[in-house]
Amino acid sequence: MPPKKKAAKGKKGKKKGKKGKGDEEVEEGVVMAPSSFVPTLAEGSRTYASIWQDREETGNPLQKHDSEIIKDDKRVELEGEIRLQVDELMREELKNLKMAVERDKGKGKKGKGKKGKKGKKGKGKGKKGKKGKKEKDLTPDRTIESLYEELAREGIIVRCPKIRLSDFIGDYSYLGTTLRQLGVEPMPSLYDVRRVITEHCILPLGSQVIHEKAPHIKSLMIVGPRGVGKKTLAHIVCTETGSNMFDLTPSNIATRYPGKEGLKMLLHMVFKVAKAWQPSVVYIGDCERTWMKKVPKTDKADPKRVKKALPKILKTMKPDDRVMILGVTRAPFDAEVKPLCALYQRVILVPRPDYGSRVLLWKGLIVRHGGHLVASLDVSSLAKVTDGYTPGHINSAITVVLTERRIQQLRRRPLTAAEFIAPLSKLDPIYKEEEVAFKVWYEKTTLGKKRAKA
Repeated sequence: MPPKKKAAKGKKGKKKGKKGKGDEEVEEGVVMAPSSFVPTLAEGSRTYASIWQDREETGNPLQKHDSEIIKDDKRVELEGEIRLQVDELMREELKNLKMAVERDKGKGKKGKGKKGKKGKKGKGKGKKGKKGKKEKDLTPDRTIESLYEELAREGIIVRCPKIRLSDFIGDYSYLGTTLRQLGVEPMPSLYDVRRVITEHCILPLGSQVIHEKAPHIKSLMIVGPRGVGKKTLAHIVCTETGSNMFDLTPSNIATRYPGKEGLKMLLHMVFKVAKAWQPSVVYIGDCERTWMKKVPKTDKADPKRVKKALPKILKTMKPDDRVMILGVTRAPFDAEVKPLCALYQRVILVPRPDYGSRVLLWKGLIVRHGGHLVASLDVSSLAKVTDGYTPGHINSAITVVLTERRIQQLRRRPLTAAEFIAPLSKLDPIYKEEEVAFKVWYEKTTLGKKRAKA
């Protein structure tokens, strides 16, 4: 019998060895990082399963409170509070007993030792105070309301138009996976841009709970050619989160708060108000001008005046602050890549709309401007003809055609695709070469290099 057992074990060992070889051949693929939200969801699921799943609620149509559940919760809280009080009393009793024993033995040196230790602790605190210097408040005698009023009067705090996330129209890229399998990295679709903006900006700024658990993103840059909706996305973030918008575009602050002291005061006021009244978005249009390789002589806005100050401010922003620096640019090639990417933690590239997105844009924008979608309007042909045109181009063409008079004539004379050709011919599209230039630039950034290695 024993030899048979050994033979059986040997066979098992061989089988295991075969499995091991098979395991080595299988590729792991992309391994996702552990989520900080999964434990919360799992806890909620467990609570539901233990309390509510099998609970009979037919006799409680008004959904009144359950006194037993409340008692159970409060009982746990009271036990915790009483335990702390009892522990404190026990510590006092133990302390008194130790003192009584020391008195009996005649040991009085312990008190001196404590004093010596306290003196040393005091010195340590002094050293800590030197290390953690607080930022000097330049406006200690002014209220947040007065600072807000001044910034609004100077045009730094701006009222952004109310644009919802649903107004940013775009379709999912169905060919993305196929292109990746062929070794070609596809351009992101407008749907992908909307999703990333939601995850990185809207959810963390709009919810304190998500902000605490999600990765802390202090700054983000939106890059893309003219007319793709970069500024619109900034307005969407402010609308959806109810954020204050501070405009630090170089042209907007060129004549305001001149000199080094003026700039220091401006940035102090902006970030003091932004942190006091969260959530806040610090918007910087044409952000590449701050890091330009060579500033043109004709540019009198002094775009580099915030170059040294912004990285320092970024370091002072804490995880509790629901404040984001949001940069927008259509010419990132003019700036130095390293310092630009050092300031902005995330870069979102907004592409030209693909065919699917153009179909949705034509349909959605025509209806939004008061038009009607009829059989005579060939939307598919319009989407094919407008390859290279951005949402801004399509919107301006529809605005030209759908005047008040034309809207009144729609019942007698329905819309046709030919009507949009004339206004479109006057607009310059975004050519493929320009889109490729953006893609090449993105590959030079820190995030682009990480993506290439992945």
